[in-house]
Amino acid sequence: MENLKAVILAAGKGTRMESDLPKVIHTIDQKPMVEYVIGAVKEAGIQQICLIVGYKAEEVKNAVTSEVFYAVQEEQLGTGHAVKCAKDFIGEQGQVLVLCGDTPLITGKTLKSAMTYHTESQNKMTVISAIVDDPTGYGRIIRDENNNFVKNVEHKDATEEERKSKEVNSGMYIFDAKDLQNALAKINNQNAQGEYYLPDTLEIIKKEGGKVGAYILEDSDEMAGVNTKVQLEAADKIMAKRKG
Repeated sequence: MENLKAVILAAGKGTRMESDLPKVIHTIDQKPMVEYVIGAVKEAGIQQICLIVGYKAEEVKNAVTSEVFYAVQEEQLGTGHAVKCAKDFIGEQGQVLVLCGDTPLITGKTLKSAMTYHTESQNKMTVISAIVDDPTGYGRIIRDENNNFVKNVEHKDATEEERKSKEVNSGMYIFDAKDLQNALAKINNQNAQGEYYLPDTLEIIKKEGGKVGAYILEDSDEMAGVNTKVQLEAADKIMAKRKG
């Protein structure tokens, strides 16, 4: 696959970590967690990587030893706004993987499979999802009776019926670059948080006739986000087990 790029969101402070360090540079086995995400991207065959930094940007840059590009999100106005900050890096060609810097358990093998699914399904956008026992707080993936992707809805904005869905949005996506740029120009912040949500691009791409699908992770651990010290410890244990 030619022209593959990845954008990794790493601008947040991570207040629930109760630490002054930017969230993504907390370490697992002496390595900043964002480095694991970068490693998975490289393992999936993508060399062009842009890290979106914001909170204590210089500290993040100093902690990251991998060769990456940077884009700065001055104000944290949501995930859609963060990706917009990498507009020039994304360009109009090829495919773009959008990941979070706080999901260190994602693997290159999974990203490769998801990209293959995206290409073979001729999707304009693919959301990486997972089936979980307790979907509370996550955006839900809604499908129709034929199991086709219908929409993604944030937990806060979901109806009681929609909240019953156990398929959740991992916050990781694959886009065709051109469709992503077009959709980013059209998202707004008319929602409970007053933020620009990246998942709103799904609706836009779909409305304009682009095919959107969801790729379900085989192992839901891979989407585990690290927001607290307890979650950092849990990720550390899983990582240690993998190394065996």
